[in-house]
Amino acid sequence: MTVAGEGRDDPSQADGASDDPLSAVQRRAAATERVRLPGGRRAGVHMPVGMGLAKVAERTAEIGASTLQIFTDNPTAWRRRERAPEEGELFRRRLAELDLGPVAIHAPYLVNLAGPDDVLFIRSVDMVRHELAGAPEFGARFVNVHVGSHRGAGLAAGVERLVEGLEMSFGGPDHGPADPMLVLENSAGGGFTIGSTVEELAMVLDAAAARGIDGRLGICLDLAHLWGAGYDVGDPGSIDGLLEEVDRLVGLDRLVMIHFNDSVSALGSKRDQHTHLGDGLIGRVGLAHFLGHPALGHAAFFMEIPGVDRGYDAVNVARLGDLLAGRPLTQHPLPGEHGVGHGSSRVAAEP
Repeated sequence: MTVAGEGRDDPSQADGASDDPLSAVQRRAAATERVRLPGGRRAGVHMPVGMGLAKVAERTAEIGASTLQIFTDNPTAWRRRERAPEEGELFRRRLAELDLGPVAIHAPYLVNLAGPDDVLFIRSVDMVRHELAGAPEFGARFVNVHVGSHRGAGLAAGVERLVEGLEMSFGGPDHGPADPMLVLENSAGGGFTIGSTVEELAMVLDAAAARGIDGRLGICLDLAHLWGAGYDVGDPGSIDGLLEEVDRLVGLDRLVMIHFNDSVSALGSKRDQHTHLGDGLIGRVGLAHFLGHPALGHAAFFMEIPGVDRGYDAVNVARLGDLLAGRPLTQHPLPGEHGVGHGSSRVAAEP
């Protein structure tokens, strides 16, 4: 990749220096100030892959982020690409050169491992199995999936069905250190969804442990989902109590991903409507407390926000630093525009 203004007079090109595109990427990344978070914790944005995988990695570094989340294909369709992406190797090289990770793959919205419908169940198992098998091509450490809905069959039946589906997706209890982790995400509590409370997440992990498959499972907490489910993550004391509960029932080491989303829905509304950091109802006090919490130094933070293609990715990454420093929030490139982000109201719409 040749950057405007660079050429044979560039000192890095002298004396036979490499003209490999990675060299240009390295120079640009080195000039980018990464957002500094406590303990070196990682944070980034759910990025669209339509621009090309290599450019996704480059854009992530350019906005000051240190990790990213992606869909590997259309999130609202069952059909998957038959072949690995041609850019896979280059993407993994970019990730290494730019020190980006851990990368997370978000499974398609259609997946429901907890429901009674046999056809949907098998399709969901196949989808999760496909995402797990393909994760190494994207350099991904995590495959993130919603816990799902029991569709009226009852919580106990839903948990049993879910764990059966997880076991089938893994193909058994055996796994190696390089295998991706399947990360179960909490819900906002709409309809018959499972996982809106820490207790329900603990039920799932306990049932998985009984089958010997809990070693490949982690937990993701989405702040907008927590807020919709009635957890006041705008209050520092409530956040402390929540994380103490997670540690007691699940184990903080199992909490590997945070979906760091603000919400425009009311507390306890059972709705999931994301917005830009500081523009919603959670509030900057709670967001800052969660982001800098000493118990979460090991977790990766991912923002699922609207308007990534219009520069809002950079705005929200900048706001991470603003929140921790107590500065005024970086302004939007399009003043007055707000929006609802990734995943907005799907959970609330489930029967």
